[in-house]
Amino acid sequence: MIAAYQGVDGAYSQLVVHHFLQSRGVDATTSGLPTYREVAASVAALRADAGVIPIENAIAGTVREGYELVAEFGLAPVAEVLWRTDHRLLGVEGAALADVREVLAHPLTIAECSRFLSSLPQARAIPCEDTGVAAREVARSGNPAIAALASPEAARIYGLAELAENCGDHPNTFSRFLIVRAPHARIDGAQKAQRKTSIIFSLSDAPGTLARCLSAFADRDINVSKIESKARLGHGAEHVFYLDFEGDVSQPDVAEALAAIGRASVTLTVLGSYDAHIGAPIGSNGVALRRAARITTGTWQPQPLPQAGNAALPRVSRPARPEGSSLRIGGVQIGDGQFVIVAGPCSVESREQVLQTAQAVQERGAVMLRGGAFKPRTSPYAFQGLGWEGVDLLAEAGRATGMPTVSEVMTIDQVERMARQIDVLQIGARNMQNFDLLKAVGRAGKPVLLKRGLSATLDELLAAAEYILAEGNPNVILCERGIRTFENATRNTLDLSAVPVLRERSHLPVLVDPSHGVGVRRWIRPLCRAAKAVGAHGILVEVHPNPPEAKSDKEQALTFDDFAEIVADLDRIPLEAAAEVHA
Repeated sequence: MIAAYQGVDGAYSQLVVHHFLQSRGVDATTSGLPTYREVAASVAALRADAGVIPIENAIAGTVREGYELVAEFGLAPVAEVLWRTDHRLLGVEGAALADVREVLAHPLTIAECSRFLSSLPQARAIPCEDTGVAAREVARSGNPAIAALASPEAARIYGLAELAENCGDHPNTFSRFLIVRAPHARIDGAQKAQRKTSIIFSLSDAPGTLARCLSAFADRDINVSKIESKARLGHGAEHVFYLDFEGDVSQPDVAEALAAIGRASVTLTVLGSYDAHIGAPIGSNGVALRRAARITTGTWQPQPLPQAGNAALPRVSRPARPEGSSLRIGGVQIGDGQFVIVAGPCSVESREQVLQTAQAVQERGAVMLRGGAFKPRTSPYAFQGLGWEGVDLLAEAGRATGMPTVSEVMTIDQVERMARQIDVLQIGARNMQNFDLLKAVGRAGKPVLLKRGLSATLDELLAAAEYILAEGNPNVILCERGIRTFENATRNTLDLSAVPVLRERSHLPVLVDPSHGVGVRRWIRPLCRAAKAVGAHGILVEVHPNPPEAKSDKEQALTFDDFAEIVADLDRIPLEAAAEVHA
């Protein structure tokens, strides 16, 4: 199971969603995304099973964006969680309060700790994305003059020491979060007897309209626990109200009240009913933190950052998740005992070509569609793809077939736009050590297919993956695509030994690309069989309607019949045979 949150390891939203799922006995991988909008989009698109959205803060009030994201993406609320925000000042080992000159913190945290920060006249507050990022950057800096306002959990994750506690202006400050899912998804765990419902409605600015709506609750003894309003943009004579009340939409009296509000309001959106939080806010307030200690409980917990000079890869290494990682992209599961087939043209050449290929490979057994829009070519005169037109066409083919799409991103400025249309961002062999690009796709939050470089060692491949995971994106797929050796009988030397080595050293899924690995059509078929037998989680192959006319890599492009024969071969190889290799 995958649960999405905004930020990186140690952000309050991650602590909230982990606590909730753990309390229900659900084992999940938490996936950090750059924004709450991306969290909502990821859950709606079933790339994540659950997500966490903030809807209220005890000091700042209603988080309107949270309510509106739930409504916009049609998400179903599951439960509310009240989380006590226990802010501590964290620094590197050996730092002292008098050393601090910069304090990194989320803007809301800065507001909540204004009195404490005013007691540090020598230090200036610097806003950053979230508390996890603040703690991570302090750990990376190794500078005693830089500190972060963050949670005790973030201190443990990043190996930081506490410089001051009780930094919040109000010791019992808390935030309210909603755990959300897609409408047809499911999260295990029984519903609580105490339920809440949230709605958004708008009213015309006329006497008595709000009173009539509230009386619909009062007349039925339904307790309204919160209401807040704002002007409705573009409608000067109307206001939007965010309202929570106790009860479930399945109850007859609640249904009657909502019907009455619907008649009185201009618009009404029922976000849904969910388990109410019972008792005081949860969190770590009052927990002593004498020294940064590593959290070892739970499979979700990331490892501390490596110290300078340490070559360890704490996020990609197998001990970080001994049972192995799996990720879901649309309706496709990669890892966790699955074998996936990704197929499509080397280059998107035309609308007819990519649509025809997409339909053909899907009918023959592919579950994901690959296609290059931007092509890095050795010769500057070779076909280098259709660019953004190719992206549009690939996305259209994906929608037409329902298959998730994979395409290579080559530069940092392509990442954001590509991520809006393509489901998996591919880092090609030539960019495996383009570290700025790795960081950019890590921040984009989309799954990443990372291909091994032409002459890269496996340690270098894993280190490249670490760059992506370090930015908060755990959804990385490794891909063996052949390396350059002295042998010239094949385009590259497909290193199938990399599969068991990578599976032993890392928890990340591993695909094999026999098309680039051998570069000759007639030799691809046996290598596909070998890839499955040796334990790969899937293959990536190139297919074209008419290989002799392909504009790139025509020698390795498979025909539709070639591809069908390969799929038939793979069906005869049981996954159990591959599992024995790693037993």
